[in-house]
Amino acid sequence: MSNEFADDPRFVLSRDIVLEAGRKALAYYADRSSLQTEAKLSGQDIVSEADRTVEELIRARVGAAFPGDGILGEEQGLAAGSSGFLWVVDPIDGTSCFVHGLDQWCISIGVMDGDETVLGLIHRPTTGDLFVARRNGGAFLNGEPMRVDATAGIDTGLIGVGANFRVPAERIAAFVRLLLEAGGMFVRNGSGALMLAEVASGRLAGYYEAHMNAWDCVAGLLMIREAGGWTAPFPSTGAELLAGGPVLGCASGIGGELRALVQRSLEIAEATGNG
Repeated sequence: MSNEFADDPRFVLSRDIVLEAGRKALAYYADRSSLQTEAKLSGQDIVSEADRTVEELIRARVGAAFPGDGILGEEQGLAAGSSGFLWVVDPIDGTSCFVHGLDQWCISIGVMDGDETVLGLIHRPTTGDLFVARRNGGAFLNGEPMRVDATAGIDTGLIGVGANFRVPAERIAAFVRLLLEAGGMFVRNGSGALMLAEVASGRLAGYYEAHMNAWDCVAGLLMIREAGGWTAPFPSTGAELLAGGPVLGCASGIGGELRALVQRSLEIAEATGNG
């Protein structure tokens, strides 16, 4: 493991935590036949025993080291702090993939200082990949600098597309149709956080999802920016942060084209009464 950002005690802790959490999650993944799960909003939106246990581990480690820091996690919500730092945690992003034996899942940790995300870590235990970024400090994959693919075009790169039941299906369908008509191609692996990290590493040219929660995206959005890419504004404080919002991130050269496709897809959905 390289020593990037070793001068930052919160980074050192978050790196240790995300790797430890990965080992724990991987043990559950290897024994899925005994894993307890339950539905949240729908049969496709589930939580597992692994999600809860991993988040408890992260909260305990952060609380012991930085008791004044707040924590916002997918499973237990917000525990406000007094220091101005907020840890934004998804213990397992891609739970549906996780429980069905697909390896497209990860652990995501972002650290915010006020309204700015200052650290982002995304770990994919099944491959060992560790994506990290620090505000104004760059982005790294397994210790090596990573950059967005500045050469990719809409018609040459792959665009990650997220889907969920919080937004009308027509919005997603309209965007995919417009992307295909523009000569592009979409991919979806079940983990928005992982696809954002893959934009930062140059594996994907861009990523769009009509709505994401903060724990799914703040780490990955920082990575894209620090890897030389562009991201649309995302809510960063108070109730707006808790509510989440649309996410768009990509290599800077295709930002205008992707924004135009998103806007047109919203207009189509609105015109059909599904906006």
